[in-house]
Amino acid sequence: MLTTMFALRDHADEPTRRNGTAPDTPRVWRAMNVIDRALVRSVGRVEVSGSFPEELRGKPVLVAANHIGMFDPFVLMAACHQVGFLPRFMLTAGLLDAPVLGYFLRRSGHLRVDRGKANIAEAFDRATESLKTARVPLLLYPEGRVSRDPRLWPERGKTGAARMALHGDVPVLTISQWGAHEAVCWGTETVNGLSDAKPLVTSFFRAVRARPVFKVHFGGPVDLSGLTSGKPGDAMRAHTRIMQQITTNLVRLRADEPDEPRFHDPTRPCDSVSPWRPR
Repeated sequence: MLTTMFALRDHADEPTRRNGTAPDTPRVWRAMNVIDRALVRSVGRVEVSGSFPEELRGKPVLVAANHIGMFDPFVLMAACHQVGFLPRFMLTAGLLDAPVLGYFLRRSGHLRVDRGKANIAEAFDRATESLKTARVPLLLYPEGRVSRDPRLWPERGKTGAARMALHGDVPVLTISQWGAHEAVCWGTETVNGLSDAKPLVTSFFRAVRARPVFKVHFGGPVDLSGLTSGKPGDAMRAHTRIMQQITTNLVRLRADEPDEPRFHDPTRPCDSVSPWRPR
């Protein structure tokens, strides 16, 4: 495991640790990040490799990550803090409209997207316009959901992130992560009672005892040269480059688990096949 980390790192790739909080970062979001880091430390250990490019600090940036479990947003927040920034997230309406939590997320300045709704184009335009003047990165999942590939390789995903990047002429960085799927099981789509919450709570406390390692690698900017927003097919080409970079770095993170993950979550659906899985 440590060998994998050392293989990823060299002096140039050592994570840069600094206070990356932008002056206009809402206090509620800073407080939530402090709580998040304490939570993640109570469950396992974060190992970060790669870095955030100095020349992109304080500028509009899209950060695309693979989605492997219910706990991985918490791990990503902690890892982003280590390399010196607090991202905004593109979140579904369900999270932003949730009681209590939704209030704090809305106050934190995250961007809203209503899946499957008629105003999805409006959300895309709003996000693209917001990116043009953003001073902190916007983090999103191109897959749109936790991977249902049996081997946890990234799903096909959608071109939304690629289209936003091309339309706004915004650079894309990638995050590849592994290990957070061991913290909390998939469970159910919705929690309607104690019986639905039990698998989540049980798996969480099992992880607290097992102390999994959460490996997060910050990849460099994706090469989107030669691609434009107005050319047919370029959005898919950009999406392919983004997903391939995520997968390439993920291969190195899970070098000791190249096929089946050691950790098996019986509650996670496995009804999808990743087109990015190394052959």
